[in-house]
Amino acid sequence: MSNSCFFRMISVLSFFFSGLILFGQTEDGPAPKGWPPEAKTIYYLSAADKTMQPAVFYDPGKSDPVPLLVGLHSWSGDYRQINAYYLKEAKKRGWAMIFPNFRGPNWTPEGCGSDLAVEDIVSAVEYMKKRLKIDTSRIYLMGSSGGGYASMLMAGRHPEIWAGVCSWCGISDLADWYHETKAQDLPYSKHLEKACGGAPGTSPQIDEQYRHRSAITWGAGAKGVPLSLNHGIHDGHRKSSVPLSQSVRLFNKIAPEEKRVREDQIRWMVEKETIPPELQKENEIDPLFGTSTVHFRRTAGNVRITIFEGGHSSVPAAGIEWLSRQKKGTPADWSVSEKSVKADQTAIQK
Repeated sequence: MSNSCFFRMISVLSFFFSGLILFGQTEDGPAPKGWPPEAKTIYYLSAADKTMQPAVFYDPGKSDPVPLLVGLHSWSGDYRQINAYYLKEAKKRGWAMIFPNFRGPNWTPEGCGSDLAVEDIVSAVEYMKKRLKIDTSRIYLMGSSGGGYASMLMAGRHPEIWAGVCSWCGISDLADWYHETKAQDLPYSKHLEKACGGAPGTSPQIDEQYRHRSAITWGAGAKGVPLSLNHGIHDGHRKSSVPLSQSVRLFNKIAPEEKRVREDQIRWMVEKETIPPELQKENEIDPLFGTSTVHFRRTAGNVRITIFEGGHSSVPAAGIEWLSRQKKGTPADWSVSEKSVKADQTAIQK
């Protein structure tokens, strides 16, 4: 056999096996280790760059349209991160669920709120709408820490999708967070340098990366979406990574001026880990939060800020119960439920 024939045969075989791999990716596979057996790994086409992207998927097996829960991984995670409470709640309620990769950990230019990552989440929703009968008036989004950041970002960039968005300990301003984490000698400032091309202030081009990827840049777009912002009062201290100012300032971006929390009040909360005396009456007994006392809560139309007893943590059952009451095209339902739920506080994975 001549060399040219040999290399031609190798090329054909390579193409053939590449095709097998590609088409195999469209079939359901076992979920990553640690997820319940009902979960599956799927691959879907991202409209951003026509690549196949992985996700954990759950089909409730219903013939009628069902709500969809989109869960988002944390800052250093990917679709393999075990967040089984999303599946647990979806299974209990008869909802569909997808847990996308959106380019994995947030320390690459492709991740960290990039246009690719944003479009991956949109494409995950589109995939679910094509594969299952989805009630498009009840598509919900929730995430914590880095997932809270992505939830904030998606509320502003694609408000047309969501019936409700719930964020826990999210990051709204990446440039501010760079300085906050660098002051604590945490690794996230280095992650941001890798994702955005350098430190804030290095060049106008790098500053634009921080601006474009920050949820606060797009905050005004979220005014029409029921958006629940939740933050532990002790977060940002003792190597805990995200100060509550990150959530409060996004609330201020969306809320009318008379509803905003003053900067001196935000500084008090961050520095003293308490609520300023003049705000202490703005609390609420919320059974959904269980023992995680709500220290401060303020609502402005479709957005609400809740500061609760906790650090870098979330109360997933409370978030999903709140989401279940939201429906697209109607004002946010902020009623305090008397429903008893198992509201365990969960430490957020880094």
